[in-house]
Amino acid sequence: MGIDPGLRTLGWGIIDVAGVRLSHVANGHCKTTGTDLPLRLLSLFDQLSKVIAEFAPTTAAVEQTFVNRDGAGSLKLGQARGIAVLVPARAGLAVGEYAPNAVKKAVVGVGHADKKQIAHMVRLQLPGVQITGPDAADALAIAICHAHHAQSSGRLQAALARGVA
Repeated sequence: MGIDPGLRTLGWGIIDVAGVRLSHVANGHCKTTGTDLPLRLLSLFDQLSKVIAEFAPTTAAVEQTFVNRDGAGSLKLGQARGIAVLVPARAGLAVGEYAPNAVKKAVVGVGHADKKQIAHMVRLQLPGVQITGPDAADALAIAICHAHHAQSSGRLQAALARGVA
């Protein structure tokens, strides 16, 4: 499962990994309204909890927050990111974290791709996917990045095990 944190819209995407083959399971977004921060965070918590309960992913990945010029905005986004990390951890999932440029590099091949390029490459890697919006596309990209890193790590661990044996 990939999660793209956001306070107004939190994107999520779930893929299945079988060897090197990736396939789309589901994607969507959790939306909040209003200005009351605690209620918006609670809404994200409840919605994301329902997604995890419904689809039962085995691992999760969240995009790291980049700090921008608006300190207050960065802090609020950080709180939404806290929900994005907390909910899967509470469900017992291991949670990976990836910088935005690492996600773009894994999916597009360059670290400074725009949202249209990301969505395009997600569609190429998950044929037939119907993406519910840009936040869900980003979340699927995060899931793909996590899958690639897990595969690389698994190959490294297997190679090390063979070398030790």
